Amino acid sequence: MTSTHQRTFAAEVEPRPGRGRWLALSVLVLAVLLVAVDATVLGLATPYISEDLKPTGTQLLWIGDVYSFVIAGLLVSMGSLGDRIGRKKLLLTGAVVFGAVSVLNAYATTPEMMILARALLGVAGATLMPSTLALIRNIFHDPRERSLAVGIWGAAASAGAAVGPVVGGFLLEHFWWGSVFLINLPVMAVLVLVGIKLLPESKNPAPGPWDLISVVLSLIGVIGVVYAIKEAASHGFGVEVAAAGVLGIAALTWFVRRQLTLPSPLLDMRLFRHRGFSAAVLADLLTILGLSGLVFFLSQFLQLVQGRGPFEAGLAELPAAIGAVAAGLVAGTVARRYSVRSVVAGGLAAVGLALAALTVLSQSTGYALLGPVLLVVGVGAGFSFTVTADVILSSVPKEQAGAASAVSETAYELGAALGIALLGSIVTGVYRDFTAPAGTPAEVASAAHESLGGAVESVSALPAHTAGELLASAQDAFVDGLRAASGVGAAVLLATALAAWFLLRGQKLEDGVEHP
Repeated sequence: MTSTHQRTFAAEVEPRPGRGRWLALSVLVLAVLLVAVDATVLGLATPYISEDLKPTGTQLLWIGDVYSFVIAGLLVSMGSLGDRIGRKKLLLTGAVVFGAVSVLNAYATTPEMMILARALLGVAGATLMPSTLALIRNIFHDPRERSLAVGIWGAAASAGAAVGPVVGGFLLEHFWWGSVFLINLPVMAVLVLVGIKLLPESKNPAPGPWDLISVVLSLIGVIGVVYAIKEAASHGFGVEVAAAGVLGIAALTWFVRRQLTLPSPLLDMRLFRHRGFSAAVLADLLTILGLSGLVFFLSQFLQLVQGRGPFEAGLAELPAAIGAVAAGLVAGTVARRYSVRSVVAGGLAAVGLALAALTVLSQSTGYALLGPVLLVVGVGAGFSFTVTADVILSSVPKEQAGAASAVSETAYELGAALGIALLGSIVTGVYRDFTAPAGTPAEVASAAHESLGGAVESVSALPAHTAGELLASAQDAFVDGLRAASGVGAAVLLATALAAWFLLRGQKLEDGVEHP
C-alpha cells in the first residue's frame, strides 16, 4: 500500500474528537448486544419450541445452527460489501432487516418456517458483526485505546450472552416463546436512531467492484462443507453427503483461486501470510467449536434434567458472562505486560480444563461445581477472544478492516456451526441409545428418542411409574452424551492452546499511536 493511498484513507476517516469516538462505540455495542442476545435466548427457548412446533431431532439441530451456517457463508461477502458501500450504511440497513426478521421468528408456526426464519436472520446478522469491528479499527487509531475498545466490544457480546438468558427466562415464564425474539426490536430501534447521528461513515476509497461470482462461491462453499460434516456426523456418509462435501470444497477452491487473480478481490488471501493473523483466526475457530456444544446443550441440562425454571437457568449461566466481561476489559493490558501467546494459550487451556471437569457431570451435580466451571470458561474465553480480535485488526491496513473482521467473525460462526453439528451429534447419538421401559407405546418411545424435550412432553400420557422410568432413562442418556461432548471439547481446547503457544510466538500488540 502506497503512502499516498494511506494519506487518502486517513483524510477520509479520522478518529472522532474528544468523547465522540466513545459515544460511537456505544452504538456499536448495541449492535453486538442485538446479535449476542438473539443467539443465547434460543437455547432457553428450545424446550418450548420443541413442545409447540414438534420438530424432529434433526430439525431441532437445524433450528439451532442454520443461523450460523448462513451467517458464516455470507460474512466475508458482507464485510467486503461494507468496505465498498460504507460500513455505517451496511450496519444500519442490516439492523432494520434484523429487527423485521425477528418478528418472523417470533411468529413461526412450523419447524420448516422456523428454520427459514433463522436462515433469513443469518443474512441480516452477517451485515452487523464485521461492520462493528471494522468501524472500531477506523475510529480508534491509538492501539491502546483500540485494545480497550475491542475489550468493551467483546465484553458487550458476553454481556449479551448474560442478559439474553436472564431476560429470556423472565419472558418465557410470563409469555410465549416468540417473545424472546421480539426483544430485538427496541434494541434495533435505538441502534438505528442513535447510529444515524453518532457513527462516522468509513469505507475503502478505491475498493473496486463487488464480485458476485465470489459471493456465490463463498456461500455455496461454506454451506456445502458444513452441511456435509453435519450430516456425516449425524447419519453417516452417503451419496448426498459426499456430493455436498465435494461441491463445497470445489466452490471454496475456486473462490481462493479467483481471489488470487482479481485486481480487487472480495478477500485478500495475502492476509493469511501474516502468521499472527492466521493463528488468531484458527484459535477463534477451534475455541468456539469446542465451546458451542456445551453452550447449546447446557440450558437444556439445567431445565430438562435438573428441573430449573428458564429464569433460574439463565441466572445459573451468569458466571460465564461475568468472567468474560471482566477478562475482556483487561486483556489488552495483560497481553502487553506479559505476551500475546501466554494470554491466548493460557485462556484456552483454562477453558479446556473447565470442560474436562464437566466429564464428571451427573443429574445431581450441584452448583458448587457448575458455577466455578462456568466462571473459568468465561475468563478464559474473554482473554482469548479479545486478544485474538485485537491481533486480527492490527494485522491489516485500515481499508481492509471489513474483510479482516469478516474473516474473524466467519471463523467464530463456522466454529459455532461445526461445534453444534459435531458435538451436538455426539450428544444426540449417545442420547438415542437409551432403552425405553417395557410397555411404552411405540409412538411415545419414538418421540422420546427424538429429543429430551420430546421425552419430557411425551411422558405426560403415560402412567406415573412408566413415565418416571422413561424420563430417568432419557435424562441419564442425555447427561452421558453431554459428558462425552465435554470431553471432546476439552481435547480440542487443550490442543488449540498448545498450537497457539507456538503459532503466536513473538506476536505483540501495537504500543504506540498509529500515524496513518
